[in-house]
Amino acid sequence: MVKAAVDLHIHSCLSPCASNDMTPGNIVMMSKIKGLDIISVCDHNHTGNLEAVAKVAGEVGILFIPGLELETSEEIHILCYFPSLESALNMQAALKDFYTDITNREDIFGEQWIMDENDRPVRKVEHLLTAATKLDLYKCVSLVREMGGVPVPAHVDRNSYSIISNLGSVPEDLGFKTLELSRYTTKTDFLDKYPEYSGKFLITSSDAHDLGMILERESFIELERLSVYDVFERLKGCGG
Repeated sequence: MVKAAVDLHIHSCLSPCASNDMTPGNIVMMSKIKGLDIISVCDHNHTGNLEAVAKVAGEVGILFIPGLELETSEEIHILCYFPSLESALNMQAALKDFYTDITNREDIFGEQWIMDENDRPVRKVEHLLTAATKLDLYKCVSLVREMGGVPVPAHVDRNSYSIISNLGSVPEDLGFKTLELSRYTTKTDFLDKYPEYSGKFLITSSDAHDLGMILERESFIELERLSVYDVFERLKGCGG
């Protein structure tokens, strides 16, 4: 068994609310310094920096899981993990039909940069990425699974943008096996409040918007092997 240190929810400078220091190279090097084994970048509603992060992570031996933090029409944040860049890019292609057409106001929300693997700016995304998409929760979950991905409700303990705060519970018919907790609670405290989720696999991530927020070696997943396949088996409720 491998006890892997993970942070599966990091934002890059593509998210307008993240620091411009969150470039692909800086994210990966900070993760390396902190001793992480597996990371995922999950920007708001866009996958534009995944390819660059994947290249840098591969060069330094960090396992990278392509991700996305999708906001549904109910304003629920869902982490979407994909087994390959190709799968994530297919999701990006599908998303274009579900964006809300709101132009980003950089003076209010911040810049939205797509970078290359050498941290050089490639282009800006012009529409606001922190606006809810037109995908409802059920369509979102279905589409992610069609792409081979695994959907995971984000920061379910928070009072906003979480499935519990917005719906009151996690619908069983959606088949979620894993829930993400924010760094501001513990698994014990969460289960004291919500014992009905004791059978779920709970992960803790940073939701980092600046480099200092990326987790230290403090959140772990036990795997048979350090591989994308094994991570997905755990997120799907298998193994462990």
